[in-house]
Amino acid sequence: MIKPPPPWARRPHLLYLLVPFVLYIGALPFVNRVEPVLLGLPFLFVWLLAATLLTPVAVWLTWRGDRKGGRGHE
Repeated sequence: MIKPPPPWARRPHLLYLLVPFVLYIGALPFVNRVEPVLLGLPFLFVWLLAATLLTPVAVWLTWRGDRKGGRGHE
């Protein structure tokens, strides 16, 4: 019996949703520092701000991929 491919293989655009996870959780031990200061803000704050701004982009790319695959709302 042939096993169906995993969901990420059929819909690779779902991997975009890993971006926020990696930015918030996966990279946190590496960016948890005050120095350097960017724009007068601690590095961790700048990192979290960038992750927050990139999250809607990742969701939009995933939505667009689903829509192109015929899975979006008509």
